[in-house]
Amino acid sequence: MVTDWKKEASALLEPLHNLVLAALALEKAFVSELAEVNPERVNSARNLIHYLSLRQTDIRPLQESLERLGLSSLGRLEGHALASLLAVSRALTRLSGLRWRDSSLAARVPVNFDNGENDLLQARADELLGATEGRSVRIMVTMPSEAATNAELVHDLVAAGMDVMRINCAHDGPEQWQGMIENLGRANGLLGKKCRIYADLAGPKMRTGSLRPVGRVLTLGLKRDERGEIIEPARIWLQAAGAKEQVVADEVDKVLPLTGGFLDGAEAGDELRVYDCRGMNRRLKLVKKKEGRWLAESVKRVFAESGTKADLYRDGKLVAKGKVGLLPEIVTPLTLVKGDILVLTRSQTPGSHERRNHHGRVVEPASIPCSLEEAFDQVSPGERICFNDGKIGGTVQENDGDRIMVRITTSGSIKGQRLAEGKGINFPDTCFVMPSLTEKDRVDLDFVAQRVDMVGLSFVRGPEDVLALHERLVACGKPDLGVVLKIENSQAFASLPQILLAGLRAPHLGVMVARGDLAAEMGFDRLAEVQEEILWLCEAAHVPVIWATQVLEGMAQKHLPSRAEITDAAMSGRAECVMLNKGPFIVDTVLFLGNILERMQAHQNKKTAMLRRLAVSGASS
Repeated sequence: MVTDWKKEASALLEPLHNLVLAALALEKAFVSELAEVNPERVNSARNLIHYLSLRQTDIRPLQESLERLGLSSLGRLEGHALASLLAVSRALTRLSGLRWRDSSLAARVPVNFDNGENDLLQARADELLGATEGRSVRIMVTMPSEAATNAELVHDLVAAGMDVMRINCAHDGPEQWQGMIENLGRANGLLGKKCRIYADLAGPKMRTGSLRPVGRVLTLGLKRDERGEIIEPARIWLQAAGAKEQVVADEVDKVLPLTGGFLDGAEAGDELRVYDCRGMNRRLKLVKKKEGRWLAESVKRVFAESGTKADLYRDGKLVAKGKVGLLPEIVTPLTLVKGDILVLTRSQTPGSHERRNHHGRVVEPASIPCSLEEAFDQVSPGERICFNDGKIGGTVQENDGDRIMVRITTSGSIKGQRLAEGKGINFPDTCFVMPSLTEKDRVDLDFVAQRVDMVGLSFVRGPEDVLALHERLVACGKPDLGVVLKIENSQAFASLPQILLAGLRAPHLGVMVARGDLAAEMGFDRLAEVQEEILWLCEAAHVPVIWATQVLEGMAQKHLPSRAEITDAAMSGRAECVMLNKGPFIVDTVLFLGNILERMQAHQNKKTAMLRRLAVSGASS
């Protein structure tokens, strides 16, 4: 048996030695790129290249043989690739009884086990995202607009465990961003924390434009139980048309403006009769007056429209006449089903719903503007298109430079899927040629670069985008500002090694796995595989990763996470930071996620299972 071990160990030395030589050869091929890397990141860049070399070969048979000998199967070498190969080679040499021939290569190891993943990656994460206590994975939270004026919300988020505040530059503006930053500064001071600030540049995001309003209608509903009995009547505030809307401490938030001034003489118990847009006579009973307006209730559903008749009755007698005043315009999303035609327009004229003739045939398809002009120059027929993070899919039929005709191929259900304004658009098959740093980004960067700890570059496609950002940061006087590269399209994924090498020219680098757009671009069936590969390459480059998009979204929005979300949150501990989106229950969500991450870090470190004592192991016969 000993002889068999020696023979098997000896047979593995040659393929392992070839892997070492291939890694060093690839490093030599990247000598010009390595010369541009920040001196403090060169060893990480070399390790990334060594890891890339290893992954150019299918080594699964070699791994199986190493496992049979009780040696490392090379499944955890991302942080120190060459050191791992040489360590296994040394062990094989001893098992085979031969003299180790790779001893001279030890001096060429850029990262060993003492200064590898555990030290370098952790140090890089601390530098970029801030050091943590209690848990190793940080929590980033996207700020809602109210964080600019609600200091208590920001304070509660920091107290709950937020480590990084995310400002989304696609929303709000410098005044609001400044308010968020100042509120964080106060919270940090009061709590003795050092929560950092991340500003996400909007980038050339493709979004749906505006839709034409369908009218000025106010819908008033009521609550019923499972038997159809009314639980709670419909309630609304009545006020004089043109009067300034007031904030009243009440659950009722809908307001019906009325002309004619007849509310001045109204009394409790009076009845307002509204002839709604369906021709129905609806009766609303006046309940109480507060701050110049009346609260009214109805036991019927109401569809009020601007200009419709509204009369006031008391004890069955008409006492005043009026009309419904000007209501806000209503915009309804498009509903798309498989087989439909949708037209994307270069013109930003509001889109519209499809029009049908009296036979039910479509005479004019639905249309909606596309925010990115480059799409009309570069998209070709036959290429795929996705909307709203992949919820709707289609194929481009025609593109005349002003209008892109799309045939819907997937829409979620037979009833179709709704497409609203401001939703994301992806063209997975189109290789766009355009800068990821827009003119808006340049203006925003001038403001945020002086106030934040790191900036995120959206829709990176290649290393040239990274270099353009570095150049702009130098112009802003902030060459050492932290940079986070968002990987959210197929071009970025395909160019990830080159993007990382370009990013390593800066002293502080991170990567965000933007899983929403990435899933739409790469396909939902590939998302798990793709995010794993991004994690591996970033670990090899000692670049901290931010795990983003829809983490515990159900809890943030409805206070109730799904089982799948909890599993996803546990898996997110593989990254150095997890991003949560805004929601009414975001403070509780931060606490919940922090608890999950603390528990999981005792069981898992990256891909390595940590064998802490298990309580269930105490069972006895």
